[in-house]
Amino acid sequence: MLMGKLLVIRRSIFVLILLLCTAQLVFGDIGTASSYAPPYTPTKCGGNREDQFPEGNLFVAVSEVLWDNGAACGRRYRLRCLSGRNKPCRRGTVDVRVVDFCSKTPCPSTILMSNDAFATLSRSPHAKINIEYIQI
Repeated sequence: MLMGKLLVIRRSIFVLILLLCTAQLVFGDIGTASSYAPPYTPTKCGGNREDQFPEGNLFVAVSEVLWDNGAACGRRYRLRCLSGRNKPCRRGTVDVRVVDFCSKTPCPSTILMSNDAFATLSRSPHAKINIEYIQI
């Protein structure tokens, strides 16, 4: 009887470990992202200043959802591609800085990423992807 219970417990632990190893845990918010092309200036955050853009051109414009009446300027987010049409996602994350407000009405995505930032998450430059994002 005791051996049967131990076997059930062992199997349960094995299944739990297997699930934890293969599951993609989501800790941030969920939204969409697409790319936007130059010219990137002027921006709502830094106007025409070139020093507003982080190294590697890893920056974004955000929609009303994240804009916060301009308080979003300079915020940093870590983004991860979750899904999209034709499996566009690359593995990993990218850290970006907010430099602008999405000027399109309605904004096509939660976050518009510079071409360079978008290329780190997606194989398809013109895709709209589902992302996880968290402020860092």
